[in-house]
Amino acid sequence: MSMVTFAKPAERVALPDWYAATWEMRQTADARQADSFNLRAEGRQLRSETALKTKWDTYHNDARLHDRVTEVSRWQDVLEQSLLSVKNEMAKLREEKVATERELESLAVHLNTVADCIRQRDRRYGSDLVLMDEGDVELKNELGVIEQVKAFLTSKCNNAWVQLNRLREVQFKLELDIDNKRDAAAIDRGNLEMEKDSAGTGYMPDSLRKLRNCIAYEAWLEHSRYNKLQADNEMSASGHLREALYCSRQKARNDLQAQHDTTDYRLRHRIYETQRQKNELQWQRQKMMNEMEKLLKEVADLEQALVDKTNPAKLAETRLENRMFRPVPELVQDEVQLGLTDEVLQLSQTRQDLIRKIEDGKETYNALEAHLICLNQQLANKQHTLMTDLRCLDIRDALKRGNMAPPDTQTECNIQLTKMEDEVSKP
Repeated sequence: MSMVTFAKPAERVALPDWYAATWEMRQTADARQADSFNLRAEGRQLRSETALKTKWDTYHNDARLHDRVTEVSRWQDVLEQSLLSVKNEMAKLREEKVATERELESLAVHLNTVADCIRQRDRRYGSDLVLMDEGDVELKNELGVIEQVKAFLTSKCNNAWVQLNRLREVQFKLELDIDNKRDAAAIDRGNLEMEKDSAGTGYMPDSLRKLRNCIAYEAWLEHSRYNKLQADNEMSASGHLREALYCSRQKARNDLQAQHDTTDYRLRHRIYETQRQKNELQWQRQKMMNEMEKLLKEVADLEQALVDKTNPAKLAETRLENRMFRPVPELVQDEVQLGLTDEVLQLSQTRQDLIRKIEDGKETYNALEAHLICLNQQLANKQHTLMTDLRCLDIRDALKRGNMAPPDTQTECNIQLTKMEDEVSKP
């Protein structure tokens, strides 16, 4: 009995091929497992490295933020100290300026006294009303000294005002810089307090964008140093100015006192001269005649000198006018232009000086001529002149009383010079 078998109509695999396929599957599985193992190891290594890098980057940036906050705070403290010093310096400078302004106001008493003395001496009669005697010279000198002191103190007050404006500008810059540093420090402190799990963190649209107004660290540091240096320089200049204001007031007082003494001496000397010259009228007449002749010649020489300056002035001004029509590219402020300008100014000043001197000479000549005409009235006028000068001395006694009186002792003088009144008056 036989059995019929059927074969599957498919391609048969040889036994070696079957073993080979199994081996290939095993090899492939091993390769894939090895790749998976390596991938898992590399993943763990990458996770560890990135975690450590992130941790240390955060740590370093926290340290940088802390250092930056410390640096900005330190500069803030330095600038705040400078600001306080600037404000104190401004207060001291204002005090010196007010004291100088009070000194300026006190000059009104001196001006009124000198003006009263000049008016009193203008009441002299006849030929005793001379143009410029010793008393007049010293009174005019005193008037000039007062005007110089006034101009000098006014200039110092203006300098103080300018310096106060500079200090205000420095104060504004310091306050602005301090506010900016305070804001920057507050922002960095807020960043320093933030952590990875803090609220308010998130992805920003373009956190790596370049800021247009961003400056370099060196520029920021130089700006802070410049503000500090400018404050120090202005405070130093203000300190020198305060010393100059104090010295100016003392110098003004010394100059006025010296001129007061000189004027008093000249007035007393004039009284003596007036008494002595009662017996010298004839000699004085001859002297006046000679002086009139010389003065007339000098006035004529001055007028001729004024005429001689006309053509040079015309020449210099014409040259300047002609040079104004040069082409624009050649319209240069060269040495010729400067020289011609200086020449015109010098000639103008010279003409003004000559005219002024001629006028003074003519006034003096008229006074001398009046003196000759009224010579016979001199003896009658001498006594009135003496009384006038004595009256001037009485008027000037007001400059030696009250606040303008000199210290009674050298100790009081030293206290005033060293500005120790407040310390001495303390119990």
